[in-house]
Amino acid sequence: MSEFDASVLFPGDRLKQLVLDEEMTQIHRGDAYAEEGDTFEIDGQTFEITDVTQRTLGDLTEADARAQGAEDLDAYRERLKRAHQDFEWDDDSETVRHAFEPVDD
Repeated sequence: MSEFDASVLFPGDRLKQLVLDEEMTQIHRGDAYAEEGDTFEIDGQTFEITDVTQRTLGDLTEADARAQGAEDLDAYRERLKRAHQDFEWDDDSETVRHAFEPVDD
């Protein structure tokens, strides 16, 4: 277990605020950036990675989209298009889910 910089998973302040507000409890990235049990801190609040799972974009559900702070899966797809130049949703594209929860001090 180790501590890592939250900016690795959450490159923008908006995403970090969603985490702090507990509106985001997981994030999908192209690669695994952490392991279960690793921790990160945002504004003095510590979070622990509880699950790191290899998936495909086609595996994502409405519940996954909401856990990432989006209204629904369509809104999540649109967020990805805005964030990544030339992004096209491909159900077979591999992704890694990083689930996390706040740690009580």
